[in-house]
Amino acid sequence: MKIGLIPANRGFFSDELAARMRAETIAAMQKAGLEVVVPDEKLTKLGCVESYDEALKTGQLFREADVKGIVVAAVNFGDEQAVAFSVKSAGLNVPILVFGCQEEEVLKPTTDRRDSFCGLLSIGEALRQIGAKYTVARTPICYPSDASFADELRRFAGICRVVTGIRNARYGQIGARPDGFWTCRVNEKALQQIGVTTVTLDLSEAFAAVQSMSPDAPEVKNTMAGLAKYCDTSAAPEAALNKIARFEIFLRKFVEEKKLDALAVQCWTSMQANLGISTCAIMGRLSDDGIPTACESDILGALSMHALSLAGQGASALADWNNLHNDDPELANLWHCGVCPASFAKTAAKMGVQEIVGGSVGRENAWGVCEFEMKEGPITLLRVTQDPDGGWKAVVSPATVEATNAKTFGAYGWARIPGLQSLYRDVLMRHFPHHVALTGGSVGDIIWESLGNYMGFAMYAYGQGAPGQWTPQPPF
Repeated sequence: MKIGLIPANRGFFSDELAARMRAETIAAMQKAGLEVVVPDEKLTKLGCVESYDEALKTGQLFREADVKGIVVAAVNFGDEQAVAFSVKSAGLNVPILVFGCQEEEVLKPTTDRRDSFCGLLSIGEALRQIGAKYTVARTPICYPSDASFADELRRFAGICRVVTGIRNARYGQIGARPDGFWTCRVNEKALQQIGVTTVTLDLSEAFAAVQSMSPDAPEVKNTMAGLAKYCDTSAAPEAALNKIARFEIFLRKFVEEKKLDALAVQCWTSMQANLGISTCAIMGRLSDDGIPTACESDILGALSMHALSLAGQGASALADWNNLHNDDPELANLWHCGVCPASFAKTAAKMGVQEIVGGSVGRENAWGVCEFEMKEGPITLLRVTQDPDGGWKAVVSPATVEATNAKTFGAYGWARIPGLQSLYRDVLMRHFPHHVALTGGSVGDIIWESLGNYMGFAMYAYGQGAPGQWTPQPPF
């Protein structure tokens, strides 16, 4: 990921100290795996930025490199106008991280000082005046070599991935939402306003593509073999596995052809009635391969999954807020019929029948779910939705999957969610639907900053001081 660096300098201060902090910041960013785009000593004095002319050169450098984020390092007090004009002339509307460099020692009359503690406030004010949104490091004044700054850079890279990814996303919707699920309604025009393009395809075209494939084609046999390695398919009929493999091939080709970032598929009941399979296992497999795939044509579920995958660089899933534990008010079952990445599995993943619809369409037509219990550990929950007037909002929460004696079918995990009763009430009162996305690890702070600060979503979380308002200190 290319990240621009503005080493903000002010000529009254030590050139030596400014150059040192510039070099340390570059080294820290490179160590964090970032590709640093920064003016060199030939372009600006010291490779820093302190004048209007240098700001224009820096902005052009960032624009031509198409950086996905900007780090502002106040190597001393810094020139706030130079920072503002660098950002404005770049014209990229990307996330911005601001921090200041700590003094070399406890101040004495003879100390070469930086005064970045003061200058960073001026930089923030200048950015506000040009309408630029920015992220403040959790330890705003630090040394670039500090471990806390390395953590901040990793967090900021996640923010850049989410903001850039969502603003340029393309989601494939295969089939209409199930008629009974108003929860999956979506306003495509409002989606386009935040940068998301929806690419639609009638389910009949998918069926036709699958049926036109030769069951004996080498790629079909290879996909069947891949499925057998992904989960235990030994109980599934050969004919069903063959059709499941062909549908997976179709999905992958559709993603490649349309350059899609995520999918939402109408997985019942036309799928079972007309093709004779369930697609849950292969949808989870695609999610494991970096293509978040939501069930029930839930495009906003796909967006929620995509955001989590971008934040944590791992697989994501979509589940129902399914069941409250009888004996524990903070333990909820996150469940779906079998559309979950097998990388989440604690127990052996095995292919089975979609038990919910099997009774109506025939069990022989419902093979293809992936059943298992999730492994224990921290997860992050997210749901994005729209208000009737088109406004955007999201609910986000940390959680921990725990082992319990409660069992069910499908793919599921029992998650301990802080303040679940209050959070659930807020989900209900704020009109969030029954689907929630999840991913492993703790990335709620990245989501909060990305969607709340940079994309203007109303944000909700348990323990939040001002419900519906993004605040600089998320409750994670």
